[in-house]
Amino acid sequence: MSTQELAPQELFDALGVTLDGDLLVEALTHRSFSHEHEGAKNYERLEFLGDAVLEFVVTETLFKHYPDKTEGQLAKIRAKAVSEEELSVIARDQLHVGPYILLGKGEADQGGAQKSSILCDIFESLVGATFVQYGIDTAREVIHRLIDSTLAEVATEGPALDWKTSLTVKAHEMKLPDPVYRMAVSGPEYALEFTAYAMLGKSKEVLGVGVGSSKRKAQLAAAEQAWHVLDEREKAEQQEQTASKS
Repeated sequence: MSTQELAPQELFDALGVTLDGDLLVEALTHRSFSHEHEGAKNYERLEFLGDAVLEFVVTETLFKHYPDKTEGQLAKIRAKAVSEEELSVIARDQLHVGPYILLGKGEADQGGAQKSSILCDIFESLVGATFVQYGIDTAREVIHRLIDSTLAEVATEGPALDWKTSLTVKAHEMKLPDPVYRMAVSGPEYALEFTAYAMLGKSKEVLGVGVGSSKRKAQLAAAEQAWHVLDEREKAEQQEQTASKS
C-alpha cells in the first residue's frame, strides 16, 4: 500500500489534523505486518507514547472539571474512559480506521481490523503520532475532540467504572467470598489472547468469562459478567423475601 493510499481524508477530518506519510504509515502498521515485511516499523512505540499523552490529558481534564470528586473516583473514571472498550469504539465509529490498518496475512484473515484490542492500539498510536508531529497543544485538541463526550458519559456511570471493585463489593454485600480469577493464555506471541474466569472463593462455579488482549482487560470483562449474575441473584432473593412476607 502506498503512502498516497494511506491518506484517508475522513480520518484526517475526524482527527482535525493531517499526518506526514511515513508517520501515518507507522501509526497504522500492526506488528504482524512488520513481522512479514522486514524493515517495516510498527505502531508499538507510537502507541506507548500516545498512551502516556492520552492519560495525561484525560487526568488534567478530570482534575479541572470535577473538583468535588475524590482521587479514587477520578481514577475510576479515567480507567473506564481510556479502556479498550471505549477507545476501540471511537477508533471504529468516529475515525473509521479499520480499512487502513496494515496487518499481516494471518491477522487480516482473522478480522484483525475489527478487533477491539487493535483498534484501541491504533487510537493511541495516532495520538502519539499527533504529539510527535505537532506537540502537546495540538494533541490535547485532538484528544478533546474525540474523547470529551465519552468522559462526560462515563462520569455518570456506577458499577461500570470499575467492575472488579464493584464485583468485590457486591460479593461482600451478599456475604459471599472474595472473587478469584483463573487465567488462560492462547494465540501467537504477537497477538496473545487472555481469558479470565471469575469465581467466588474456592467455588468452582464460573460466574463470568472475559477475553482481552491483557490479563487486566480479560479480568474486567469477566468481572462485569459476574457482577450481573450476582445482581440478578440478589434481586431474585429480595423478591422471594418480599413474597414470603406478604
